[in-house]
Amino acid sequence: MSKARLANARFYGFIDTAYLGDREPAQLARQMITGGVDILQVRAKDRSHAQLVELGLAVLGAAFAHNVPVIINDDIDAAFEIGADGVHLGQEDWAMIPAAQRVERLAGMRLVGISTHSLDQALAAERDGASYIGVGPVFATATKPGVAPVGVELVAQVAGQVRVPFFAIGGITLANVDQVRAAGATRIAVVSGILQSLDVTRAAGEFRKRLT
Repeated sequence: MSKARLANARFYGFIDTAYLGDREPAQLARQMITGGVDILQVRAKDRSHAQLVELGLAVLGAAFAHNVPVIINDDIDAAFEIGADGVHLGQEDWAMIPAAQRVERLAGMRLVGISTHSLDQALAAERDGASYIGVGPVFATATKPGVAPVGVELVAQVAGQVRVPFFAIGGITLANVDQVRAAGATRIAVVSGILQSLDVTRAAGEFRKRLT
């Protein structure tokens, strides 16, 4: 995924095993893409490396035909192994890579996303060369239990001071997405708001309409 394509991306979706159930991941990916998702992240915190690779390949196969990039959560080796477009790292995962080794460790990775939960973290991620950042959780969410929401105030701060592309994430629903947009977010990431819907394509499409 080129930086130009990232600049045009607005809607970030997830294939998250916490919400997958018995659904087929490739089919789910196609449904989300039909609904208007620009990027898909594969997140499988409850699966082994081998299982993540299998899952990632299934999603990659579905997304490739639609030119939608696939990002792997946390597992850099899995991202390289399947030829994913990028990897997304949390603050702890990023901190575990010594600064002197980051360039070598991530060489050849087209996109590197970093989760941020404060303005200082967002600015640091930008300085460290993140391709994009996640900002959140904006609202309380079961996806991140026990994590205090940062609120739309942080979204506004990041929008005003950070130049790298950012996606607001965390508890975003059709009922509050307009607040997030009003705070300055031009990009959103949605997990449960799509994956817990009975009609994934329709749910994604409703969010997509709010981004136009």
